[in-house]
Amino acid sequence: MSEELVLTEKRGHIQILTLNRPSDMNAFNTALASALGDALEAMDADPEIRVGVLTGSGRGFSAGMDLKQFADGGIDAMPNVGDRGFAGITEKSCAKPLIAAVEGFALAGGLEVALSCDLIVASEGAKLGIPEAGVGLFAGAGALLRLPRQLPYSLAMEMALTADPITAEVAHQHGMVNRVVPKGEALEAAIVLAERISKNAPKGVRASKKLIKDVLGVSEDEFWNFQRPELEAVFASQDAFEGATAFAEKRQPNWQDK
Repeated sequence: MSEELVLTEKRGHIQILTLNRPSDMNAFNTALASALGDALEAMDADPEIRVGVLTGSGRGFSAGMDLKQFADGGIDAMPNVGDRGFAGITEKSCAKPLIAAVEGFALAGGLEVALSCDLIVASEGAKLGIPEAGVGLFAGAGALLRLPRQLPYSLAMEMALTADPITAEVAHQHGMVNRVVPKGEALEAAIVLAERISKNAPKGVRASKKLIKDVLGVSEDEFWNFQRPELEAVFASQDAFEGATAFAEKRQPNWQDK
């Protein structure tokens, strides 16, 4: 039996997804991209899961696109998955929060996958970069959109033009990485962060994620229109009543995601 390309593990309300092509530095071919897209869809459909953590097996998170597959098949061989985009995530992630746990490196499409997550926890010295210009390409899976939103313009531009990576520490200094932890501890630190998120009301968490992502770049007037349906759905939910009641009764809330 062939080895699973995306390993899955549940820890309470947390789903851990592990990219599992370590001999190829978790480079995305069509099979791995499809497996990740399927795993994210399954995570969203599982009512017990509130937060996901995405990591990589072996020496690093991911080295990006499988260039051997690309060299053999050209643009038609790129690991895109329907409307989900590159690697099954860059154009459509998931409704639930997703944390990238990065050890070693996240390069090229690997960084673009990490940037498609909502939060990033990285180990000390981890290399984060978009070296595509050095192999005749450019970062076409979202980095040129997302990096200038999370880093100073000049730093994002330097990364794209020089193909040189930055360290997790530099990324953390500018807010792109949420936590920098000792080597070997990125996954467990990401799980701790996921557990903290999972204690909150699932509907409120999902609505917060959706609004923050949807309103980037919109006007204040447009924001209120974006927010209205989410507000009406969340504030009228059973969990909203439960949260207020638990607060009044000085007890922990029992979230039902309803």
